[in-house]
Amino acid sequence: MGGFAQALDRRLATTALPSGIYAEVGGTATAQREARRELLLNGLLAGAGIVMLLALAFGDASRLLLVLANLPFALVGGVLAVFATGGLLSLGSLVGFVTLFGIATRNAVMLISHYDHLVRAEGEGWGREAAIRGALERLGPILMTALVTALALVPLAVGSGDPGREIEGPMAIVILGGLLTSTLLSLFVLPTLALRWGKF
Repeated sequence: MGGFAQALDRRLATTALPSGIYAEVGGTATAQREARRELLLNGLLAGAGIVMLLALAFGDASRLLLVLANLPFALVGGVLAVFATGGLLSLGSLVGFVTLFGIATRNAVMLISHYDHLVRAEGEGWGREAAIRGALERLGPILMTALVTALALVPLAVGSGDPGREIEGPMAIVILGGLLTSTLLSLFVLPTLALRWGKF
């Protein structure tokens, strides 16, 4: 629908209409375009606010960057899921990415703040053993978050082609794909990054 509306806009731009007559494209495609623009703007504003709050909470650039490094882990799975299901980036897909980034950020905050707790409160020396221990102790909560979310979204993803699921279906597919890569990479790659660049 969006592609047809864009083609129609291009054709109307090159068509000479009689004086006093103008053409305007409206309907669902225009509403989707405006909703997508508004979602991106609000998402960027919310993202900037979240980064500022995380910077205040952690007080250290290295830990903030470690949390933000988890976002590409989620992005990889979400993008692969979009391409596997036809490659169309819809409004539902964008909502899925916003939700996915929230879940991925939460998992990274949980892991990095636990590393901080191990060093500050429990007196553990920061090194390979602390990185492995922290990842193992957060394995349960991170997997539980991913599993519960995935179980709730599987019915929406399976019926994504059904009428009335134009938003929920693509959203669920993006979240499921991103959850898979984000969970695996945050448990295996993020501790390695924290060990290399983290300052606790």
